[in-house]
Amino acid sequence: MDKKNRTDETSREPRDADGLTEAEFLRGYDAGDYARPSVAADMVIFTVSDEREENYRKLPKRLLRVLLIRRGGHPHLGRWALPGGFVRPHETTEQAAARELREETGVDRVYLEQLHTFSDAGRDPRAWVMSCAYMALVDGRGLEVRAGDDADRAAWFELAYRLKSESREHLDEGGMRHVRRYELKLALETDEAAAGENGAERIELTAVVERSRTRTNRASADEYRIVESGGLAFDHAKIIAMAIERLRGRAETTDLALHLMPERFTLTELQQVYEAILDRELLKAAFRRKAEPLVEKTDDYTENAGHRPSRLYKWSREEWGDYR
Repeated sequence: MDKKNRTDETSREPRDADGLTEAEFLRGYDAGDYARPSVAADMVIFTVSDEREENYRKLPKRLLRVLLIRRGGHPHLGRWALPGGFVRPHETTEQAAARELREETGVDRVYLEQLHTFSDAGRDPRAWVMSCAYMALVDGRGLEVRAGDDADRAAWFELAYRLKSESREHLDEGGMRHVRRYELKLALETDEAAAGENGAERIELTAVVERSRTRTNRASADEYRIVESGGLAFDHAKIIAMAIERLRGRAETTDLALHLMPERFTLTELQQVYEAILDRELLKAAFRRKAEPLVEKTDDYTENAGHRPSRLYKWSREEWGDYR
């Protein structure tokens, strides 16, 4: 074969089994041949805030909170839900999540990571809607949240997620299924000054989420199921459960919790944040050994705190450079 024929052969467009080039195939392609879901971006936004303390000399306890909105329209009218919305044309799911975060909290450039894609049939009564959920961590001090277009209220709920029961069973085909049931408690309490005309109030939502892990000699699979929704809309109890498990797992092995801290903080405040996330007390000496490579001292100390001044720390420049 001469050079000219070889050039013609290699430059020829590939054709499929019907003899079509890609351009010809696309001209005849009908997207309506396949059902297409709507895609939403839902946000699990965590912060850690102080518990009210009557004794000003006593250090306030830190509480883990999640942002919820009360739905102002159907479906699930009046129920509490995660903030979120539909992905717009020419927008990635991450861009939609960042937009929702700005609209609800007024902040951006914070820690944001994709959590999971939720695609169970019937999770939204309107239509086939897949949710690409994201987890965000924000320093909530001085942050004023606001409800979006489809909500009539937004508020930070105190969060508790604890093991309720567990069981194990051997499978006939080999392997084991480990089932854990968790109780998810969400509480909102406002005093008269904060509540305004509505007066003081307390709202409690309690859901139960089951996590089933099946293991064989070849594979391992996790499945989450909502046993009780506790008044939360859609499958958001499951999304929150997966997010808190992700947050706890990452906090154990990484510096993720630092994203919840202000620019300057004490080591005691940092330890309290870790304790709020992990829902357990930590030994002071062991925690400080773990935190030492992540932070560095400043020349500043706490003022007007009602107790002995404490040195303030910041993210380690060696670890993070000048990005903070």
